[in-house]
Amino acid sequence: MNTLPIPSFFDPKQVDKVWPVPYQERAADAEKWAARHHIPPASKDRFKTALLLVDIQNSFCIPGFELYVGGASGRAAVEDNQRVCGFIYRNLHRITRIFPTMDTHQAAQVFHSIFLINEKGEHPSPFTLITREEIENGTWRFNTELADGLGIDPAYGQSYLRHYAESLKQGGKYDLTIWPYHAMLGGIGHALVSAVEEAVFFHSVARFSQPAFQVKGNNPLTENYSVLRPEVLDGPDGAPVAEKNTGFIEMLMRYDLVVVAGQAKSHCVAWTIDDLLAEINGPDKRLAEKIYLLEDCTSPVVIPGVMDYTRQADEAFKRFADAGMRLVRSTDPMDGWPGITG
Repeated sequence: MNTLPIPSFFDPKQVDKVWPVPYQERAADAEKWAARHHIPPASKDRFKTALLLVDIQNSFCIPGFELYVGGASGRAAVEDNQRVCGFIYRNLHRITRIFPTMDTHQAAQVFHSIFLINEKGEHPSPFTLITREEIENGTWRFNTELADGLGIDPAYGQSYLRHYAESLKQGGKYDLTIWPYHAMLGGIGHALVSAVEEAVFFHSVARFSQPAFQVKGNNPLTENYSVLRPEVLDGPDGAPVAEKNTGFIEMLMRYDLVVVAGQAKSHCVAWTIDDLLAEINGPDKRLAEKIYLLEDCTSPVVIPGVMDYTRQADEAFKRFADAGMRLVRSTDPMDGWPGITG
């Protein structure tokens, strides 16, 4: 059995919309589908495949939402997710478990406007890049009104902000970016894209495989582009403020194949893969060869006239390929992917 047909209920034209998944109906469909196509439970898989779906949430993937990844065409994330859904349905029998990551935020976080203030009492606008120098010279400072709610001392807040910007600079990361409020916990932007949620649910019932959701980004004192580790781990006093998701790294490495898709190619996808590469380069560099990147299911952040991270995203993916990871397309049969037989 190479690839499966796509169920008739899937409508690619609905991928850019938000709607409730009819769970009971889809559960019945999934069980019938598994029986009709002789799809075994995931527990029977001898060759185990993990599908890592990075931040396929409304905030990033639905036109009109806060950080929609439109890419150069304006339809990038929508078209990416049409292909993601097709990949899941066609390879239902091959995917052992799905790991969706969930960017998860509240208002008072270091990358949101409310966290910083200037001498006029104004907050930085979305997409403002905050440099270390601007914090040191007082252009932007910590909003001390947040200290009590965050459980920190006001002086520590300012010291931490300076340390944070310095840490990003030393780590070769982008400057501190003020992002629009997005993926807000409890809000509609936080949810998985409906069509992708339906595909993940269908897979879980058809294969008796519980998806392993990974929450990231809810620490108010650090960005968390990568699901594997936050951008900054320690405060100015050396005390830990966050930690790596070592348990998830170990879990992924138990699989024979790890397939990655999601948004955005230039940020959360790139840095998740970068951290994964750093972790596996230590024990065995050959582990990189079991990471497959669906290059047609991810797009960079492009905001016309504001920012365009296409070049950085492409350079990152070239680096991953040079390290041994495989760049593949979701529409190609997995049997034909490099390094896979049978």
